[in-house]
Amino acid sequence: MDKMPRWADAILVPLISLILAAIISALVILGIGEDPVAAVKMMVSGALGSTYGWGYTLYYATNFMFTGLAVAVAFHARMFNIGGEGQAMLGGLGVAIACLYVPWPHWSLALIAAMISGMVFGAIWAAIPAYLQARRGSHIVITTIMFNFIASALLNYMLVNVMRPKGSMDPATRRFGDTVHLPTFQEMFSTADNVVFRGAPVNITFFIAVIACILVWLLIWRTRLGYEIRAFGHSETGALYAGISPFKIIMIAMLISGALAGLMAINNVMGEAERLVLNATEGAGFIGISVALMGRSHPVGVFLAAILFGFLYQGGAELALWTKIPRELIVVIQGLVILFTGALDNMVRMPLERIFMSFRKGAS
Repeated sequence: MDKMPRWADAILVPLISLILAAIISALVILGIGEDPVAAVKMMVSGALGSTYGWGYTLYYATNFMFTGLAVAVAFHARMFNIGGEGQAMLGGLGVAIACLYVPWPHWSLALIAAMISGMVFGAIWAAIPAYLQARRGSHIVITTIMFNFIASALLNYMLVNVMRPKGSMDPATRRFGDTVHLPTFQEMFSTADNVVFRGAPVNITFFIAVIACILVWLLIWRTRLGYEIRAFGHSETGALYAGISPFKIIMIAMLISGALAGLMAINNVMGEAERLVLNATEGAGFIGISVALMGRSHPVGVFLAAILFGFLYQGGAELALWTKIPRELIVVIQGLVILFTGALDNMVRMPLERIFMSFRKGAS
């Protein structure tokens, strides 16, 4: 019997963790002489108070959905994929190649090709650490971390020596053609009388991310492969007894994970920058770890956690722009959210478990 109901584990534990993180954040803001209530109002207004703010919040959330799903799939197979950053970088390289070197007649065709290319590049980059663990016993955490640095160096080389336009000093590709421009929310939802999401980078990729959440849910909980992934994650010995191949599960789970991380490049490379630049991922691969932890590796939880971190990113940017609160403090607040929802999860969970157990004993 579970020590507490599933709804408490999925909702109550993260909610209490968020409240604790908010309290500590408020104390930090008070400590530097600022008003925490005014800071929260500014964050809410900047991130959610206009379609412009919502546009940036959803743009960041789209990135975090892809990387959060990538980490979540690997989690279900008892693997800690910390290589989402590098896989997203290489996914960006695949997207850029698809968009730059083929004269696409329409953005829809370019989108399909870029999605496939980004997924393939991300999956290939994840396959190498997966193979090293499956065949050589190399720890997936170590190899994926190191492959982030290798991906960064490889991308730097490609941008500086291969893909940079002649005469340009900027380590970036040329801009993609007009025919691969993805529809933005401003173009999709504005009317002649009312322009919404003006200047915000959120685009059609948001809906692709939502579809990815649905597909991952179907994969993990409604397919035989998903059952095998979860069985392997719960007990490798039991999975072996049931005839499930560890090599197969490790490889497939990491390939899917890498493909999801690579798919993020559709949003930031094709949808926002419309070219490939250095550091295009902006740490989204690492934020995906926090999103997956907070979302309990469930696609619905990942979706909600991604929205939260999108709010923190956009609200924090507005806070740093319009107040004396430094940008570094926003990183501290994000870190506190990660700390309480991830590393200190048991600090909230264990007292709640005791409370629910005492209720059950009292009822019996």
